[in-house]
Amino acid sequence: MKVEIQIDETCTECKIILVARQLTDEIQMLIQSLSEGPAIYLPGFQNEELILLHPRDILRIYAEEKKTIAETEKGRCIIRLTLQEVQTRLISGSFVRISHSEMINLDKVKHFDLSYSGTIGVTMVNGERTFVSRRYVSKIKQTCGI
Repeated sequence: MKVEIQIDETCTECKIILVARQLTDEIQMLIQSLSEGPAIYLPGFQNEELILLHPRDILRIYAEEKKTIAETEKGRCIIRLTLQEVQTRLISGSFVRISHSEMINLDKVKHFDLSYSGTIGVTMVNGERTFVSRRYVSKIKQTCGI
């Protein structure tokens, strides 16, 4: 996606124009993100306590047993949103989907292992390992410039 910014000192109100061949999921998420404004924190629950999670502290977010889990270096929290809702709220370009049920924070990736045939292994800074599903391999390669 190309981004073009035009500075006009006579402009009195900011205006965004999006030109596309068709309305895609990516564009719909962008529209929704712009409409709602940035989410600064995600509400996480640990033992019935509410913990406000800043996106920069989250390593990965994944679905497990019909629950959405946010993993930080300090532990795991349940987020009472679907993975799709979390993805929409996280405007940060550092979060990327690696499978139908998981997204990772690229800022918290220690390294990628490309030795697996057809997929990519991911090691997070806390030592946790996960894998990019085959469906998302090309997107990860494009995002990382591989």
